[in-house]
Amino acid sequence: MSLKLNMANGVREFARSAPHRIAAVEGDRSLSFAAMDDRSSRLAQGVLALGCGPEKPVAVLAGNRIEYFEIMTAMAKAGVPVVPLNSRNSSLDNEFIVAHSGARVLIVDPALAHNASTFIESMDAVIAFAGSGAGDVGRDYELFLDTQRAVDPKAQVGDDDVFCITYTSGTTGRPKGVVLTHRGRLLTAYGAAIEYGLGPGKQTMAVAPLYHGAGFSFGFAGPQLGGQVTVQTKWDPEEFLSLLQSSRTSTVFLVPTHAQQIRRIVEEPAGAYDLSALETLYFNAAALPVELKEWVHQAFPGVGIHELYGSTECSLVTDLRPEDSMRKAGSVGHPWFMNEVKLLDDDRNPVAPGEPGELWARSPMLMKEYLNNPEATAEATDDEGFISVGDVAVADEEGFISIVDRKKDMIIAGGVNIFPREIEEVIGRHPSVDEVAVVGVPDETYGERIAAFVVPTAGAVVDVEALQQHVAAGVAKFKLPREWHTLDALPRNAGGKVLKRVIQDDYVAARIEPA
Repeated sequence: MSLKLNMANGVREFARSAPHRIAAVEGDRSLSFAAMDDRSSRLAQGVLALGCGPEKPVAVLAGNRIEYFEIMTAMAKAGVPVVPLNSRNSSLDNEFIVAHSGARVLIVDPALAHNASTFIESMDAVIAFAGSGAGDVGRDYELFLDTQRAVDPKAQVGDDDVFCITYTSGTTGRPKGVVLTHRGRLLTAYGAAIEYGLGPGKQTMAVAPLYHGAGFSFGFAGPQLGGQVTVQTKWDPEEFLSLLQSSRTSTVFLVPTHAQQIRRIVEEPAGAYDLSALETLYFNAAALPVELKEWVHQAFPGVGIHELYGSTECSLVTDLRPEDSMRKAGSVGHPWFMNEVKLLDDDRNPVAPGEPGELWARSPMLMKEYLNNPEATAEATDDEGFISVGDVAVADEEGFISIVDRKKDMIIAGGVNIFPREIEEVIGRHPSVDEVAVVGVPDETYGERIAAFVVPTAGAVVDVEALQQHVAAGVAKFKLPREWHTLDALPRNAGGKVLKRVIQDDYVAARIEPA
């Protein structure tokens, strides 16, 4: 029987070839490859004894912590799908996900037990990390591992079998369970190794939430490929820069919000910290505004900057590589390894260069399906096996792709289609603006009108007239915002994407008066 693509294979391999090498670090805790292999085998045996299997997943409710990597390795060894739960979700949100996925066992951080309060007592088994009140929540995680055999069960797992079920944010309805396979996740890791400098002996950091698809995929790629990952338990820009320096990290995945917050505390991080080991930064999850990207290049001189486009359903789809980073600023590059991309109009016909079209992608890294949701799967998939998540893009004459906007975020004012990202790029260049979101709000005459929601820079006062003049110099008159509002912060999901539906819903609920 040939070796199957399995997400546990990396830890298995390096536990043999480099057992004493450190695989993961979190504060004063660390795990060697031998220890991660041993502990994941024990956990695999334990969950199998509890009756878990391919149709009975294990749910995990935790923030960023070192155990995440051994848990995912254990489930891959056991052939048990994992359902990562968003630690910011309410208990009712998590209750829906657990019921929909069929998970009957929960591994939980006691500090987050309140986010499972409505269903935790109905679970077949609850395993809790050490901490305040752990004994009251469920079985102690360490004692559970100690009572199991350290024998890899080596479950027969096929390339197309389920590794994890990651649920979408559900801002426009019930979240959908994205079924991701061992093959798709492993190929993503190997591609990241080639592109972003991961591999044996390399240092990376887990900064983005590990319950989020990209955060886990790129964090786990460190030990999975024989390198070391330093876990940041909670995002803090100053701590991040300190860890970047002390860990000698060479490559790390960030989202634009991280860059924005680093900039707020230090304008020249390379002058304040020893970042000489850093070679690569790669950004995903949301558009990297051009003005912010310019700063990233100045702030991290000599570092290769990549900007990616992808989704939970499709994994990575495109990559803008360092040599074109500023020449094609605003683009997300060309199709990534093993990807095919097509841009189609509403009638599913290909669009010409420079014309916006819905982006469809095909690769061996695509999701398998939306769990128990054939209608949503059919809507997102075409007859040729391409998948779309509703993003609109344009391709230039050189084939560089730029994401215009989410199709659902498009504003239709008086029958004219308006894409907010173009307007946001212009507004974001004004010195009084830290962040901005442009959305459509109800209008009795035109259906929708353009509203800009601005987070001012520290100490700045929003001058609407000045902003109007600034925007008028950069976009057509019909694209000018008709309303301006200030916010303390933009609502975002775990992946750093702005939740425009939340802004719109809050607007309607509060009937906000224009500034």
